[in-house]
Amino acid sequence: MSTRVFGELSETGAISRLVVKHAADAFLDADAIDAQWQDLNFTAPPDLARAIEEYEHFLALVASQGAELVRLERCDDVPIDSIYVRDASLVTPHGVVLCRMGKPQRQREPAAHGAACRKLGIPIAGEITEPGLIEGGDVVWLDDRTVVVGRGYRTNDEGIRQFRAILGDAIDELITVPLPHHRGPSDVFHLMSIISPVDRDLAVVYSPLMPVPFRQQLLARGITLVEVPDDEFESMGANVLAIAPRRCVMVAGNPRTRARLEVHGAHVLEYEGTEISLKGGGGPTCLTRPLSRT
Repeated sequence: MSTRVFGELSETGAISRLVVKHAADAFLDADAIDAQWQDLNFTAPPDLARAIEEYEHFLALVASQGAELVRLERCDDVPIDSIYVRDASLVTPHGVVLCRMGKPQRQREPAAHGAACRKLGIPIAGEITEPGLIEGGDVVWLDDRTVVVGRGYRTNDEGIRQFRAILGDAIDELITVPLPHHRGPSDVFHLMSIISPVDRDLAVVYSPLMPVPFRQQLLARGITLVEVPDDEFESMGANVLAIAPRRCVMVAGNPRTRARLEVHGAHVLEYEGTEISLKGGGGPTCLTRPLSRT
């Protein structure tokens, strides 16, 4: 059996170390925001001062369990989308896998992640190469031996094949989930747009966009599904970050989803995410790349 650098893989264990990129470092300045926001399909230009304030509060929440924060450096060669650090890399038992982004404007981000990993001594298990595409928001670990990958506009069959080859005997099963067209290739839509595990047997989901076979697989595994109502999907009710089992962070403004989580014993922390999440289409899972959980 191969050496497992990061130990067990989980989306819901207590985060002990994670990668972040501060809004001040990702958004750079007002000129960079003005030059990029439309091309990157933000709904509006983020206000830099408010974004920094929101991000400081967000960091306090994700570090509230004592996680070590690995902060990516400012880099003029990557777009303001680089605040959404999950998408550029994947974590496997063997180390980090550098993605190849489906969004063309973000192609330089994996190299920046790789440089940071090498500087920090974090092992790199491999990288996805052309014509493969894969983004971190499309990858969810259901348990230590089972990973799910969304096949959509940001992740293709070749990217999934390469990722499976890198994983080798570290897993028993890779489940491919076909994603819907929804609003098309320019929209921000990942597998984690419709599912966020918050414990081994509990996940937040938006069922109207979930393939029936995948939903049935979750139920067959004994996972209770917390359903996001239609009017809270656009406000990122389905994008929830577990910082520990049933202790999670979500964007403020989703009271019904929050109440449904709390019925199942979850402790919910909220942040105002107008500038750092809603305008760019990236919730708390997108803003973080957990490296290790316990």
